[in-house]
Amino acid sequence: MLSQPLQIRFLEKRRYTIYLSIFLVLSTFLSVLLHGGLNYGIDFRGGTNVQIRFDSEPDLNQLRDLFASQGYDSITLQTFGAEEDREILLGLPIDSSLGTGESLTTNLQKILQNANTQPEIRRIETIGPKVGDELKEDALLAVLIALGLVLLYISVRFQWRFGISAVVCLLHDVLAVVGVFSLFDKEFNLTIIAALLTVVGYSLNDTIVVFDRVRENLAKFRKRETEELLDLSINETLSRTLLTSATTLFVVIMLLLFGGEIIHDFAFALFVGILVGTYSSIYVASPIFLMLQEKAPPKPATPSNTELTQESQ
Repeated sequence: MLSQPLQIRFLEKRRYTIYLSIFLVLSTFLSVLLHGGLNYGIDFRGGTNVQIRFDSEPDLNQLRDLFASQGYDSITLQTFGAEEDREILLGLPIDSSLGTGESLTTNLQKILQNANTQPEIRRIETIGPKVGDELKEDALLAVLIALGLVLLYISVRFQWRFGISAVVCLLHDVLAVVGVFSLFDKEFNLTIIAALLTVVGYSLNDTIVVFDRVRENLAKFRKRETEELLDLSINETLSRTLLTSATTLFVVIMLLLFGGEIIHDFAFALFVGILVGTYSSIYVASPIFLMLQEKAPPKPATPSNTELTQESQ
């Protein structure tokens, strides 16, 4: 922790950071539009997952080339479980000519025999397009409910200006992560939804720490300007914010480097979310709160409600 709080004037640069945030959000919509939508995984667009075990460690690049040579470019391959399990997860689109059920098993075994290996088809799981659509709607609903509960909680716990600022901040973070996935054309599936909800929780925690200090300082220094109090509050909590973000990032980077294919995209979403969440708790939430405070200032304290406020504290 810092022995003396810094005196950085964060809000002084808010015009530029707001432009940057608007650019990030617009880039997300533009990227999704240019890509014709997100690159949905089988969870959302429907398809078949096949879990296959090999008698030796599978080479994914070799297998991709093998399937491509047979005309199956649209499959996805990733390792599954621990390395010693020697298993992969093969994803097929819903309209794959490899078929389903027994015909799929037969066709896969014929293709994989060319790789001089003995595959064991351990599990076949098919998700229809209707189920995929329902999962997509449920995932969107889960994110919206989470944001709605955040708005309700902060509005009751603090005040509505804090609540709206926090929700806009969280929406900004979610859209930024979605935008990065769209930009790199990475697969968007239920695992990424779980990562987005984790980012919402992380970013909210960071924002509440700053807002809690803002509320304390608003009550303590009533004659100071709101912008000055926001800068003071961010500086007072900055060391905590940076330490939390840095230690969390170390863990996420380890997951990215050594966590394996299964959780790579989950860790990547967390990595982007933590960076954006740290930025937004300072440069998005606070400027929006300041704008709301200026556009709709709270009623001046009267002797009666001042006493009530002090009693409630």
